[in-house]
Amino acid sequence: MKKHFKNFLLTLIGCQIFMHQSIASENYPQVEIITTSGSFILELDRNRAPLSVENFLSYVEEGFYSNTVFHRVIEGFVIQAGGYTNEFQTKSTKPEIINESGNGLSNRRMTLGMARSNEPHTASSQFYINLADNSSLDPLPTRWGYAVFGEVINGFEVVDAIAQSATQTFQGLQDVPVAPIIILQANKLAD
Repeated sequence: MKKHFKNFLLTLIGCQIFMHQSIASENYPQVEIITTSGSFILELDRNRAPLSVENFLSYVEEGFYSNTVFHRVIEGFVIQAGGYTNEFQTKSTKPEIINESGNGLSNRRMTLGMARSNEPHTASSQFYINLADNSSLDPLPTRWGYAVFGEVINGFEVVDAIAQSATQTFQGLQDVPVAPIIILQANKLAD
C-alpha cells in the first residue's frame, strides 16, 4: 500500500510540475532576437506587464523589428532599438501604451524595458536592455519610471558585445553605433 501511495504522490507531483511549466510558458513567452552581432533570447513577464508584453509581441508577430537597428548604445547603461530602419528612417508605430512602471519589476542588468519620451505614457515600439542596475529608471512616488517587461535569459555575451560598439552622433541622434547593428529577425519561440 505504501508503494502505491508513493507512486501516486510522485505522479501527482509530476503532473503539477508539468502544469506549472505550461502556465509559465504562456505567462512568460520567449522571443529570439537575431542580429548581425549574434542572437539573444528574451523572456517576457505577462503577469507583471501585460500591456507591454502584448504590445511587444504584436510588433514581433508582424515582423516589425526585421531590418531595424540598435540606434542607441551607451556602455554601462543601455542598448536601445525598435524605432529606425537600417537606413535610419523612422518607423510608423501603433498607438502609445499606458506606462506599467509600477509593476514591481526593477531596471536591473539584463532586464528589458519600454523606451519612451519624457512623458510617461508614450512607449510604442522602442525597447531597451539594461547593461547595469539602473534603479534611477524605476518609478518613485513623485514620478513615473520606465516599465520593465522582461529579461535576457540567453545570449548575454551578444548583448555585452553590442554594448562595446564604438558610437557617433548621426542624423541628430547621439550614441549611434558606427558599424550598424541590425535586427535581422525577432521571433516568438513556441510555448
